Amino acid sequence: MSETKAAPFTPQIRLYQNWLTEQRGLRFDSYDALWRWSITDLDAFWQSVWDYFDLHSPTPHTAVLEKNTMPGTRWFPGAQLNYAQQVLRHVEAAHAAGFPAIVGRNEKGQHTELSWPELRRQVAAMALHLLAQGVLPGDRVAAYLPNIAQTMVAFLATVSVGGVWSLCAPDMGTHAVLDRFRQIEPKVLIACDGVTYGGRDFDRLPVVAELRAALPTVRHVVLHCNLAADESAQQAALASAAPCTSFASVCARDDAAVAAFEPLSLPFDHPLWIVYSSGTTGLPKPIVHGHGGVVIVGMVNVCLHNDVGCSYQPNSWGERYHWYSSTGWVMWNAQTGGLLGGTTCVIYDGNPGGSKDKPDWTVLWRFAAEQRVSFFGAGAAFFANCLKAGVDLSTCGDLSTVRALGTTGSPLSEDAQNWGTQQFRRLAEARANTVHPEPVEGLRQAQPERSGEPAPLGGSGPRAAGERGGDRFTAGPPQGESAPLGGSGPRAAGERGGDIWWCNISGGTDLLGAFIGGHRELPQIPGRMQCRVLGAAVEAWNEQGQPVIDEVGELVCTQPIPAMPLYFVGDVDHQRLIGSYFDMYPAGLGRKPAGGDLDKSAGAVWRHGDWLRIYPDGSCVIYGRSDATINRHGLRMGTSELYSAVEALPEVMDSMVVDLEYLGKESYMPLFVVLREGIALDAAMKARLNDAIRTALSPRFLPNAIFQVAEVPRTLSGKKQELPIKKLLLGQPLEKVINKEAMANPGCLDWYVAFAREREQAHHGR
Repeated sequence: MSETKAAPFTPQIRLYQNWLTEQRGLRFDSYDALWRWSITDLDAFWQSVWDYFDLHSPTPHTAVLEKNTMPGTRWFPGAQLNYAQQVLRHVEAAHAAGFPAIVGRNEKGQHTELSWPELRRQVAAMALHLLAQGVLPGDRVAAYLPNIAQTMVAFLATVSVGGVWSLCAPDMGTHAVLDRFRQIEPKVLIACDGVTYGGRDFDRLPVVAELRAALPTVRHVVLHCNLAADESAQQAALASAAPCTSFASVCARDDAAVAAFEPLSLPFDHPLWIVYSSGTTGLPKPIVHGHGGVVIVGMVNVCLHNDVGCSYQPNSWGERYHWYSSTGWVMWNAQTGGLLGGTTCVIYDGNPGGSKDKPDWTVLWRFAAEQRVSFFGAGAAFFANCLKAGVDLSTCGDLSTVRALGTTGSPLSEDAQNWGTQQFRRLAEARANTVHPEPVEGLRQAQPERSGEPAPLGGSGPRAAGERGGDRFTAGPPQGESAPLGGSGPRAAGERGGDIWWCNISGGTDLLGAFIGGHRELPQIPGRMQCRVLGAAVEAWNEQGQPVIDEVGELVCTQPIPAMPLYFVGDVDHQRLIGSYFDMYPAGLGRKPAGGDLDKSAGAVWRHGDWLRIYPDGSCVIYGRSDATINRHGLRMGTSELYSAVEALPEVMDSMVVDLEYLGKESYMPLFVVLREGIALDAAMKARLNDAIRTALSPRFLPNAIFQVAEVPRTLSGKKQELPIKKLLLGQPLEKVINKEAMANPGCLDWYVAFAREREQAHHGR
């Protein structure tokens, strides 16, 4: 057996800087200088991203940024592209290199591996089927599917013909799904018969029937038999959901029309998908993002900041990208985005912690070891649970290919990050003590031999990284060959002392991208994120609307980003969009690139709803939500949705929930209920409340505890005082969080003050 040759994994952001030096004559002494250029000269930065990643359009764009207004920015007018086309451009090269497109596994051990040509064929087959059902550009296709390869196929097929994709996870109940899908009036529904989670099978056919009955615009249903194992069970499932078409039969098509299919070229701002983010009132916000914005921002986020490379490029040969997610979380979209860069995506469907009866937080680690994952991402809560469970990674198989750990969804504690760093340090020490290590099989196949000089330092060398040795790659950026000095060898995960590199990021469904992210060449401080991402003009503002450093403030973005929402479905005159992100600060304040104000016509800054602290060195900490939105391990839900479920019970007169997610505090979500006279909050009543939430929303949104209260605090106008009570329970004094004179029932506050005091005393007494 010939020895394999490891990829050098020169940081992708270093290669980009080298390219800027060669192609644009731009040199930056620090990341801060590069970042400031990216948020000041928006046209030059985003054009450089277009060129560096070799994006194609059959028609030229007449400008990069037509007009800098927020909202209402128009990017790359005249350009045409398609998300699916950007993915499928990698088929020949990736397949020739021997790498699959998607590798999937579920709780039952069922394994799926989809080659790049097979991905293209199935996408084409499903796309032609959708066209035959009358799906036209702009029509909505709704999906109720888990995190499996078929979901990615259905998504790419939908968007390839100009359809607009929208996805809900099968763990969501009928009510929550209908709150979303009713707003978008889908023409086609693609659903599954059920899912497996935590060792249990969940039949979703009754939900599918309810969805069909409640969505009169749905003309056609495609059913994927996810639970039905044999032919007879599949036929029974299809009969139960009839009239419908089998997903498998649709994707089995393989004829001349399938072979000839090409995705449509669409305007840069053609709607790509509709995602949902919940506020504290009303229905979930149906947020529309465009093809071009998601593609170009995705390349910056996934490639440059997450450092995920193309699997068939020598610099990142054999890259395998895994970010555990359900389809109800924006990280499903981010994981799928790996395909944009020609990267093998490794996905898992199921509970990452095993089952209730047999908890096991090594499931994903063993899967990653078996599949030779190189980038391993998950929610911050996953790593915290591994720490609490005492997971020992040395028992999980060979994790030597893992070079990066990604996390998001909620603030990652310093303890959890230190746990992961120490675990991988021990693994590296154990490998170093092995005298004659065996060559790695499977992942890192022998690379094409290349000659040339090492990557230049600081982006100031005379030649672009990708031109060394004469190689150029048409399906992606140029690639370098060795790490810059200051690292610890060509494959050292962290580039500093050999420690694993943590890519801690924060962004959101609303943006479909990151505001804060990672950088392979910057210092790592446990509990912090390394930098503000390129193109994201992020600041922390105080109550006076002034940017602050080394203080906690509101996270704002002062300049537009291509992936910001195009609009909300059904939002007349963009009033809901403006109310969600652009109405906290006066129009024009802080809107001038590089600092300063513009006139009101420029619009207002984006206010995201997170508490942010930016340190003098540029590193950042997100402390949690600054509003009352629920964020359960990265999955957001509006409090109004939970109230709809709980207050539908005849015993419940009123309710209030607060999510106490905040860095340094244990994640905790109490539910307060006012019950009808004579009804006690006993075990049976608690069970009814939990069942209502589980059925209408998802088990993920069950409260940590339920308390019976006499009253829910309300303003004179009748609004529930969620945010003041949240701040009170996080330790702020009552007089600073609430104005009693503006309350309808200030007398009820005594109970909440006492509750906050008891909780604080219990916390300190541990």
